[in-house]
Formats: sequence, structure tokens, C-alpha cells
Amino acid sequence: MVQLPDSHSVHAAHSPDAHEPLRGGFTSTRFVLVEPSHPGNVGAAARAIKTMGFSRLVLVAPRVPQVQLDPEAIAMASGADDVLAAVHVVPTLADALAGTQWSLALTARTREYGPPPAAPRHAVQDACRQVAAHGEIALVFGNERTGLSNEDVERCSALAHIPANPAYSSLNLAQAVQVLAYELRMAYLDDSGAGTALPAAGAAGAADAALRGAPGTATPLATSDDIERMYVHLENALIALDFLDPANPKKLMSRLRRLFARSGLEREEVNIVRGIAKHILMLKGSDSGK
Repeated sequence: MVQLPDSHSVHAAHSPDAHEPLRGGFTSTRFVLVEPSHPGNVGAAARAIKTMGFSRLVLVAPRVPQVQLDPEAIAMASGADDVLAAVHVVPTLADALAGTQWSLALTARTREYGPPPAAPRHAVQDACRQVAAHGEIALVFGNERTGLSNEDVERCSALAHIPANPAYSSLNLAQAVQVLAYELRMAYLDDSGAGTALPAAGAAGAADAALRGAPGTATPLATSDDIERMYVHLENALIALDFLDPANPKKLMSRLRRLFARSGLEREEVNIVRGIAKHILMLKGSDSGK
């Protein structure tokens, strides 16, 4: 039996400009749930992001077909029906990340490979810089029982871990979404006015701009799908060189993914790597990986 949300729910305090439309990171951030099992958690996640000013919820292969129409999901959404109705359902994480320049994976356990984890408060500062300079980002959450696979983690740009009580660190999926949505909201609003993303300003921003190109400009980051095509091209080139044995690949591509994830690949850099891979394959007589 579905239990309706408590009528005495706590509501966030309203600021004088609470009804102003939110912009910047609030509209260019998507929350991605990978293979969610329970309709109630999907509804609660919709409620969690709406209370923090977000609206874009993406589901990757949910266990319950048309979960956004499930009575439990609707009940737990508790007024976030618009977010739930606008849910975007896709078959793979690659589809969910299509068009994003940066993504943050939330994980509860240590990974041998993948980007090094950061606490949410630190991780969302990177999110702010990415939004200010490049646009679309995604926050990625795993299944309630098993979390994210290593392959899913490696597909993301950065990794976050909520430093919960080690004696009892179990967080409900929607609770984890709420924590990240809150931290991201506070980061977006900090010193920037309602709804705008933090600029990459100050000495750090100027230094970053100087490293990337002309002063005050930012070179576009590669999208998630561009980077994945680069990995395919690079892997084929390494196989052609007999540097990578497809029958015994070990962890070579995982280590390379971690290396590139630390760099924040720009579009031109991805093109350079693909150009190298293309010439290797041409010399070996097999230009594949396009």
C-alpha cells in the first residue's frame, strides 16, 4: 500500500526573489538515475531536485517500465508531478550523458580505477566552473542495491563520495540525490545571485584562461560522446600496434580513462588523440574506430 507523504512536510524558507525563474546551472544540470529499482525512489528523487530548483531527471533503463506513471512514484513526488512527467528515459548511460561536457558519479565504495573521489562540497565547485565555461553537466547515481558499475564510473569525468557515518553509511537513493542537489544549489547561488552559475573568476580563473588560450576565454570541452568515440579509436590503434591484446586487455583502457579524466579534455585535444589514432591505423592498413 502506498503511504502518502506527511502533510506536515518541512518546506524551505522563501527568499524575496523565490519566484524568480532560475537560470544558468539550474537549467543545464541533469540528474541521472541508473537502473533505479523502486518507483518510490524515482518519485522522491523528483521531489528532491525540484525543492532545490532543478527539473531535469533522466532514468537509465529503470526496472519498472513507465515508472514515472507508477502510483508510488507519483505519491512520493509529492507535488513534483511536472518533474516526474518530464522524465527522460534512455537505454544506456551513454545516451543519458550525450551532449554533456562534464559528469559527476556518486559512489559509496572505493574504486581501483576511475577519477579520484571528492566530497560533494568540493566536487560541486568543479561543477560550477564547468557550467560557467561550457554548459551541460550531469550528476550520476547508481542502482539502490549495487550502485554504479566500474564501467559507468569510468565513463564519468569526476567522482564524489558522501562522507557519511562509517558505522552506518547507508543512504537511500533519494537522500543521496537530495544531498548533492542541495550542495549544488548552494554553490550556484553563492556570491552570484539567484540561479546563475559561478564564473571561473579571480586569479584561478585568469590562470586557467591563460593556459587554455586567449585571456578571458574558455576552450570548449569535449562532450561525453566525443570522448567515448576517442576511446574506441585509441583502443583500435593500440590493438593494431600490438600494444593492447584484446584477449587479455588487463586494465590498460581503464588506466588511460583515469589519466584522461584528470585532464578535462578539450575538443581540440580529443581531435589530436583521434588524429594520432587514425594515422596509426592508416599505417597499419586499418582505419577503423570512426
